[in-house]
Amino acid sequence: MAARPSADRALFFALLTGLVASAWGALWLWSQTPYGRYVDHGRWSDVGLVASWCSALPAGEIVVPALLYAGAWLLMIAAMMLPTTLPLLDIFRRVVMGRRDASRLVAILIAGYLLAWLAFGLAAHAIDWVLLDAAQATPWFVAHGWVVGATVVGAAGLFQFSALKYRCLEKCRAPFGFVAARWRGRRPARDAFAIGFGHGLFCVGCCWALMLLMFVVGTGNLGWMLVLAAVMAAEKNLPRGARLSAPLGLALIAWSGAIAIANLGFAA
Repeated sequence: MAARPSADRALFFALLTGLVASAWGALWLWSQTPYGRYVDHGRWSDVGLVASWCSALPAGEIVVPALLYAGAWLLMIAAMMLPTTLPLLDIFRRVVMGRRDASRLVAILIAGYLLAWLAFGLAAHAIDWVLLDAAQATPWFVAHGWVVGATVVGAAGLFQFSALKYRCLEKCRAPFGFVAARWRGRRPARDAFAIGFGHGLFCVGCCWALMLLMFVVGTGNLGWMLVLAAVMAAEKNLPRGARLSAPLGLALIAWSGAIAIANLGFAA
């Protein structure tokens, strides 16, 4: 019987690793198809099959692309952010381990976490679409699109020094206290969802600026996804991970300046 908790923990991590690996694999396979633009935030109207769905469904021009982008974004979050929540998931697993519905409660927590990031992703995609449409109608932005990229990178760098960043990061780095303060057990499904959604909100608050970098380098760029996922996991989980925020902020600000210098120098 003593080996049972260890076996359960190994099975849990194996299943979670499989889920994350499946998300990475699905993203790679999707990006190799003609529909890879949905991973990379491309133009949906260029794809004949999906365009036909859009014309066949009520408000399809909005609904179908939104659903496809939402699906791609969920895969990205599962691939990039679930690994950063391993300490939280492991603690919650141990809290509910003796319950018959333990697996269901862990799944509900994950669903709440993903929902928080899904809401942010849909808002970010919508804003990106508005900015792209506005930029295409403005000759200056057509000629100086790099300004948006430099601004996003610079803003992400400055955010690394903000009080909000550190408050949210502190919550993310204290999963035991987070679970203990919210788990009552009288309404287990509701508590599990609230823990997942609440932790997801703090995770968004901590990492939203870094995630916006995906819109600069390409939301379907698997290489950059791996880099950013590793950075966010290190910030949230390494013993001295919080100390990475300032150097990362300086690096991003320097990157923004380099983009501006390169483009202004080229224009001159």
